[in-house]
Amino acid sequence: MSNSSAEYSRLPSLRDLTIETRRALVSDAAGLSQTARVNLAGKNSLQEHIADGMIENVIGKFELPLGVATNFKINNRDYLIPMAVEEPSVVAAASHMAKLARKCGGFQANAERPVMRAQIQILDLSDPAEALEKIQSHADQLIAAANDCDPVLVSLGGGCFEIEGHVFKDTPLGNMLVLHLLVDVRDAMGANTVNTMAEKIAPKIEEITQGRVRLRILSNLADLRLVRAHVSLDVSLFDGGQSTGHELCTGIVEAATLAVIDPYRAATHNKGIMNGIDPIVLATGNDWRAIEAGAHAYAARNGRYTALSTWAITSTGYLKGEIELPMAVGIIGGATKAHPAAQAALELINVGSAGELAEVIASVGLAQNLAALRALADEGIQKGHMRLHARTVAITAGASPEQVSQIAQKMIEHGAINAETARHFLKAQKP
Repeated sequence: MSNSSAEYSRLPSLRDLTIETRRALVSDAAGLSQTARVNLAGKNSLQEHIADGMIENVIGKFELPLGVATNFKINNRDYLIPMAVEEPSVVAAASHMAKLARKCGGFQANAERPVMRAQIQILDLSDPAEALEKIQSHADQLIAAANDCDPVLVSLGGGCFEIEGHVFKDTPLGNMLVLHLLVDVRDAMGANTVNTMAEKIAPKIEEITQGRVRLRILSNLADLRLVRAHVSLDVSLFDGGQSTGHELCTGIVEAATLAVIDPYRAATHNKGIMNGIDPIVLATGNDWRAIEAGAHAYAARNGRYTALSTWAITSTGYLKGEIELPMAVGIIGGATKAHPAAQAALELINVGSAGELAEVIASVGLAQNLAALRALADEGIQKGHMRLHARTVAITAGASPEQVSQIAQKMIEHGAINAETARHFLKAQKP
């Protein structure tokens, strides 16, 4: 696939076009195949027989809006970002922050080696330290047995490469030893791979330690699979309105600092980050629940829940933001290959590896975080959010597709965005 322009994520006035025109413009910009174009439309792209094979007791399908965030430049490359989300303002806010960021070079990101952990819990041990020594003396044999589960992965440069041991004394169940298999899963999310390896070597673990294995499962705290992103924006980009750019950016830093020190604010701060992350994870068929679990666990890794991102004003007059979190996503296997729309979303985002996808996701999370902080430091989060929510209110009140924009605009101008006001304007339109 080839893109028509080095800056193909810049699609001005996209929101003003019809859905069909938007889809055609995005598809042309990304050079999508005809199959991807059809599947992005979502018109029965997930057929019932496919859905029935993905989960149990299927009775239908549940749809979410699929939008595209524009303007993103990450590691000096343009991206169009598919986002499956129901919340107003998310796509628009991320796109707007990306537009500002690209004026200063965009986002920079890097993902670590795709290492996942599988845990093996060993009970009924009189001396867990001695049992760990026995495991370590058989480590090469156990690693080889684990890698026998997936020779293709090994041939691609992945596989199990280390076994860690963690001794827990005086638990409610007595002494306990927990082994961690460290596995490079390459471009997969890796859950099935590491679970299979853990189950395969569990009997051998029992034989070596004379203990009893209970759990054999991955950990979603993928702290060896971190991704980092950062962005620096000239504070003058925020000039305008009632505050100078420096004043507004000072407000952003003040709001972000509260999230660093206060878990009550950190929870909402991080939720704003996940507003940008989850829609991409969902659109590409990845496990958004695993990403959420890992992110929040990582935010509390030092014994206190804190912000996943930090913001500061540099001595050179730039607002600098940084984010770091686990990102266990894949581009092969699971729903990423079973769901036609997920395949189309991956074609649209056009990444070459799971690591590149992680870098894109982290950058969008940081953009979304900045958008929320800017709103909080300026007009407040609710004013802008409700303006974008007005269309949903109009639909709920019974507006037809032709009436939605007009009723939404009337509510905004009236300064009252609620169902009662929408019904009032709808009633006034009737002959």
